[in-house]
Amino acid sequence: MAPPRKSKLPKPLPDGFVLTDSEKKKWRLGKIIGQGGFGLIYLASQDVDRPVAADTHFVIKVEYHENGPLFSELKFYQRAAKPESMQKWMRSRRLGFLGIPTYWGSGLAEHNELRYRFMVMDRLGSDLQKVCECNGGRLKKATVLQLGQGLVDVLQYIHENEYVHADIKAANLMLGYRDPEKVYLADYGLSYRYCPDGIHKEYKENPKKGHNGTIEYTSLDAHKGVAPSRRGDLQILGFCLLHWLCGSLPWDSVLKNPAQVQEAKARLMDNLPDSVQQLSVNSASTDEVAAFLLYVKTLDYQAKPDYQCLKGLLASIATEKLDFSMPQEAVEELSTKVADLCTKEKKAGRARRPSKAKPSATSMDEVQEHMKSKPVLDANTCRPPLTKLQSQEKEEGVLPAVRRSLRLRCKPTKSYKEDSDDNDDDDEEEVAAAAARPIAECYLRGPPIGPRTQSKQV
Repeated sequence: MAPPRKSKLPKPLPDGFVLTDSEKKKWRLGKIIGQGGFGLIYLASQDVDRPVAADTHFVIKVEYHENGPLFSELKFYQRAAKPESMQKWMRSRRLGFLGIPTYWGSGLAEHNELRYRFMVMDRLGSDLQKVCECNGGRLKKATVLQLGQGLVDVLQYIHENEYVHADIKAANLMLGYRDPEKVYLADYGLSYRYCPDGIHKEYKENPKKGHNGTIEYTSLDAHKGVAPSRRGDLQILGFCLLHWLCGSLPWDSVLKNPAQVQEAKARLMDNLPDSVQQLSVNSASTDEVAAFLLYVKTLDYQAKPDYQCLKGLLASIATEKLDFSMPQEAVEELSTKVADLCTKEKKAGRARRPSKAKPSATSMDEVQEHMKSKPVLDANTCRPPLTKLQSQEKEEGVLPAVRRSLRLRCKPTKSYKEDSDDNDDDDEEEVAAAAARPIAECYLRGPPIGPRTQSKQV
């Protein structure tokens, strides 16, 4: 029986299916918790006699045997990321943490005449992309610099083991399942062995392979079809840091045209550091990111970076924990702009129908257009004025500065801690002021009662 096309996800294996890895260790599959270009992700356990617990520490990635992404990722872990090798490297550099997931085993399996490849990994939490979305697209400057320093350590380790990642982005940065303050660089499906047996790949442009990777962050070398390298990884990281700090990139409006994206990135790199420093948002300067990218610009294709120098360029005030809360300037900007749009929408509604302030299609289109320029969660909506009862409801995870104009309904995850200070004195004053306003006479009389309204009241 021929397997389905490679582009399709594999047919799910039954719950409780037992896999045996290449070292004869047995693993029991639980429920599916995710999927990607490689295949499916299952909860897993080494206790094959019991159902897999919801809080298990392991997951198993499964794809068809003929597919490629998981095979590439597996080769990276087997060659470069064995736990004992990482521990030795960390001790030599006095590091307490290295953000690479732990590989526990792999193997092949067969079910209903279909062949599968699987890999057992540490279970991780949510990804950084969801955190960014809940924060209006930005992270605090100290957090961005801390993330940058940790990722430089990760890149140094994999570079010294002859690999590059080639696809660094927030969606591939996973928060720890048990400890969400630890961030891991995951998904090595595009990893590339740039220096096999100590011999660096030669610089060679290939337009047929141009623009590989994630278009927002991919390096200028990748745009030209050049094989991934160390400087490419660092340039991708620099673009990510700039995005997390500013909430946008200069080429966001032309992402559908890779050639224009390439031109915009070339202009930014040609005019450093001014081109990046001019992108500063309020008090969050971009000087450190500008210096980081300026150093990357000086690297030759085969040059070995000075990783300690790069970490020094991203040095910030040391803090014990990563702070994933929304930057204050993002809170103020989001609440102000959305409040203005909601006010405009309410006025448009009153002009057409004085008795009911429902949002018009035109004004909602304007809100949606605004949302495109500052990414927020799809669940965010613009609503009519809240009643007194609604204003008094307590909603966890809602920032006080935003509540009055826009209710951020970010589903809580185990990947980060939400602010707990959801109440302030201003809310009570506004509720009191709303209660003191005179009620329109039309509402005191009540609506006319007809057959339809009577049936609804019953």
